[in-house]
Amino acid sequence: MIYKREDAAKEAAMNVAKKMIAAAVTAPKGCGIDNIEAIILDGEEKDILAKHTRDIGLETETDFFVRDARTIKLSHCVVLIGAKNAPIDLENCGLCGLENCGNTRRAGANCAFNIVDLGIAIGSAVSVAADNRIDNRVLFSAGKGALRMKCLSPQVKVCFAIPLSTYSKSIYYDRESEDSLVNTL
Repeated sequence: MIYKREDAAKEAAMNVAKKMIAAAVTAPKGCGIDNIEAIILDGEEKDILAKHTRDIGLETETDFFVRDARTIKLSHCVVLIGAKNAPIDLENCGLCGLENCGNTRRAGANCAFNIVDLGIAIGSAVSVAADNRIDNRVLFSAGKGALRMKCLSPQVKVCFAIPLSTYSKSIYYDRESEDSLVNTL
């Protein structure tokens, strides 16, 4: 059997995405409480994410959302990692800026432990992509698109997207090459 370069590269990106999910969910968690969710989108669902991200950019006149939506569309797949808004009930913690977890819940604020855990999970995931030489970038914009898309549980209030690609030039950092890449697809 012959495997074409493009097909093998796309398959490699998906295999790495699966390893990224494993790295994210096994990353250390504050007090051992797991409030992290992680999924992979490709195909039609990935394109829906791109549309939601673009729509937010157009509605808010935020150009980088529109730019990031284009790169999502060009990506092979996208890893989404989010944190549930679930204070962990430490007595007198106050790390979130409020007196206690009851006040955090009432204010709808995010538990600082959940957000720190999210950062650690993202760091673990992108290290897997880097170790496997798969181009990626952490995107706040597409995370907001994912929240609008509602592809994670309703308890997830903070999400980041990590698109993956295997083109000869990174579409995430060399943004000028993006237009020429689009013409070659």
